[in-house]
Formats: sequence, C-alpha cells, structure tokens
Amino acid sequence: MAFNSITFLFIYFPLFFVVYYSVNLRLRNYWTLAGSLLFYSWGSPIGLLVLLTTCIIDYVATIIISRSYSRSMRTSIAGFAIVLNICMLGYFKYINFIISEFNRLITSIELQPVSMTTVVFPIGISFFTFKKISYIIDRMRRTAAAPRSFSDYLLYVTFFPQIMAGPIVKYHEMFDQIQRRTTNIDLVYQGLFRFSVGLGKKVLVADVMGSIANRIFDLNPLSLPSGYAWLGAVCYTFQIYFDFAGYSDMAIGLGNMMGFTCGENFNSPYISRNITEFWRRWHISLSAWMREYLYIPLGGNRVKKMRVYLNLWIVFLVSGLWHGASWTFIVWGAYHGLFITLDKLFWQRVESRLNKTISITLAFIIITIGWVLFRSPDIRFALQYILRMLGMNNI
Repeated sequence: MAFNSITFLFIYFPLFFVVYYSVNLRLRNYWTLAGSLLFYSWGSPIGLLVLLTTCIIDYVATIIISRSYSRSMRTSIAGFAIVLNICMLGYFKYINFIISEFNRLITSIELQPVSMTTVVFPIGISFFTFKKISYIIDRMRRTAAAPRSFSDYLLYVTFFPQIMAGPIVKYHEMFDQIQRRTTNIDLVYQGLFRFSVGLGKKVLVADVMGSIANRIFDLNPLSLPSGYAWLGAVCYTFQIYFDFAGYSDMAIGLGNMMGFTCGENFNSPYISRNITEFWRRWHISLSAWMREYLYIPLGGNRVKKMRVYLNLWIVFLVSGLWHGASWTFIVWGAYHGLFITLDKLFWQRVESRLNKTISITLAFIIITIGWVLFRSPDIRFALQYILRMLGMNNI
C-alpha cells in the first residue's frame, strides 16, 4: 500500500488517525502496532509470516543476551541472531540472482542449468533487516534498555511509516519514544504539512521525471543522440531523489502526527562539492547505520591508511548490494567507493581551491553517471548508455 495510493490516502490514513486520536495514550501503541501489521500484510501477507517469525527469534535471543553475564555468550547469541537475519535477507533478496548467475556460468560450459521457482522477497526486507540488526547489537552493547514487551519491539520493527522505504531508525533512537511521547496540535500540523510536501515531491515531480526517464531508458542506447542520453540520465537523477526524499518526508510527517520525531534523511545532496559530502547529505540514515554498525567495527579511520580505504570499499560494496540483487548495484557501490577513496587521497584538497560552482557541477556529473549504473538493466547497457552520454560510439 503506497503512501500516494487512493486506498492509503482516502481509507487507511483517515481511519487510522481517527482511531489513534480517539483512544487513550496507553492504547495508542497497540493501535499503531495493529495498523502497522495490517499495512504490511496488505502488500506482503507471506512476508508478514517471515517477519513475525524472525522477530520472535530476535526477541528470545536478546532475552538470553540480557540475562547472560558472560560477554562471550552475549556475543555468540547476538552473532547467531545477526547471521540468521542476514541469511534470511540473502535468501529472499539474492537467491534468484545467485541461481541466475550460476546458470549463466554452467550453460557457458554446456551443462544443464538448475531449475528453481522464482522466490518473491518480502516487501521492505532490506529496511526492516537493518532495524532488527540494530536492535540486536544495541541490546548486546546495552546502549539501550530492553523493550517493556514483545509488542513494543514489534512496533519498532514494523512501524508502518518507516518499514517500506525508511528512514532506518536505530533502536536506541526510537526506544524512548515508544515508551513515552506526547502529541499536540503543533506536531500534528507539522506532520501533516511535511506529509503533503513529500506527497507533492513524489506525485508532481518524481513521477513526471520518471515518465521521461523511463521512455528514454527503454530505447536502445546505441541509437540515442548524446543530448537525449543526458536528458534521460538527468531526469532519472531528479526522479530518484524526489521519489526517495518524498517517501522520507511522508514517513517523517506520519511519525510527527503520532508524536514520533525522526532525523532528516536528505539534505540537498545535489549541491555537494564532492562525493564524500554527497554521502553526508544522501540517505543519511543508511550512511549513519553503515558507519555505526559496519565501518567503525571494521576499524573505521583508526587503522592504517590502506585499511581505511579497504573499509570504505567494503562499506560501499555492501551498500550497493543492499540496494538490489544485480551486478549494476554492486558496480554502482564500487563506483562510489572509488570516488570516496579519491576524495581522501587528493581530490578534497584540489576541490577546496576550485570555484564552488565548478566543484558542484563536477560532483553532479559524477553522481549522474553513477545513477545510470543504478538504473540500467545490466552492465552492458550501462556502458553503452554512458558512452553515448560522452558522445562516443559503442566500444
């Protein structure tokens, strides 16, 4: 059930909030949980079973962790729960890609391909898996108290404004708000206004830009004039921003209307002067999650320079793979990892001496070319399209 759908706007939205404001404060969490489960099951009933099963396992694991005085025992239980979540994500999101690539390999040596039923992955699995891992790690580190009940934990994971497209709110950031929060007319007005702005970004800008980008990307890139190739790439660049930022605005606005506050997820990313700055402004909640739960545990920037660069590449390869099961996403992650490394090696020093408009333009061109990788169906298409953008024939 998309936020911009007729069903959500004219049935779910008014019904949910009429009941939410009608019940007393003690019952609002239960109503929000019921609404979140209904919202999720509307689009993924089978996925709901997967989600509930893994949530029960996580909750039991963290009870054992909280009662264990042995650090090694806490680490082992947490490791088991994290690996289980990663395996579930890997199976549902990547098994089709893995089998497809395996079949491509064995058919190249004239062997029979493996037959397998296509696996449909639960909606939002990338987002709620990261939230579940955040909960496990925070409980292992004891950086946040345990939830009062399983329903409180389930509310954190399934909270409907965030489960489909983020922002990825970490457990220790949301724990206190689940326990205690206030709702007032100012927050409701602020939330409704923010939701409306996000809806406008999605419907009036992203969808219009997307219709142009889709028509151009559906063509054979070899037949595209350079100007048309740039038009399609730039339209997609704005489509993905206004689509994603619009959903984030709507999620933040819905949360505000219930008394929840959430940090910003986008901060004018296309005025960045380099790729490092871009990732401080783009999908801020994902960057923060990667930094806290992957980059810093790998050693962050407290290790030797070569190890720092390796850590950055690992983070961006994981980020690319997290976005989707395709070589294009992996290469997109590596592409950004390359430019982040170049920033640290020399470019930030060079860029600081350049005119601001020039550095922003250069960064925007790099970002736009990267989005071609992200949007393309395969690597061959992406390379042909980028060559046409550069006015070159197919190589």
